[in-house]
Amino acid sequence: MERMEFALQEIKFAAGDSGSFSGYGAVFGNTDSYGDVIQAGAFGESLRKSKTSGQWPAMLSQHGGFLGGADDMMPIGVWTDMAEDGKGLWVEGKFAPTPRGQEAYALLKMTPRPALNGLSIGFQAKEYVMGTKPSEPRRTLKNIDLIEVSLVTN
Repeated sequence: MERMEFALQEIKFAAGDSGSFSGYGAVFGNTDSYGDVIQAGAFGESLRKSKTSGQWPAMLSQHGGFLGGADDMMPIGVWTDMAEDGKGLWVEGKFAPTPRGQEAYALLKMTPRPALNGLSIGFQAKEYVMGTKPSEPRRTLKNIDLIEVSLVTN
């Protein structure tokens, strides 16, 4: 599984204290720290499968830790909707009413700035074009199998 991180952009919270929020999990045309760029439409097939099957990518904290125990892989909430628009991958989710979910929600709502300041996707690249010149991205990702979207500190 590969990862791509993005700064939190345009996070919006639902009215009241429901634990719901929305924002962008990925932005098209952005070069990540590995030199990859996501092309518009790259999430289309994965999102169609999720909407048809009802099996959505996981909402994790810090990609589940990977080196920790089973508790680290426990989701902190659920993604309730995802869609591509002209900007990128728009996500809407709701934190679980569990200690870990409520902790993540509180960290995201902190002022003067959120303690969690990014979203990062875990994915498998199904189709991509390798760059051939130094001025080109390492890869242009054309089709991505989205596995999870995590809230991350960096």
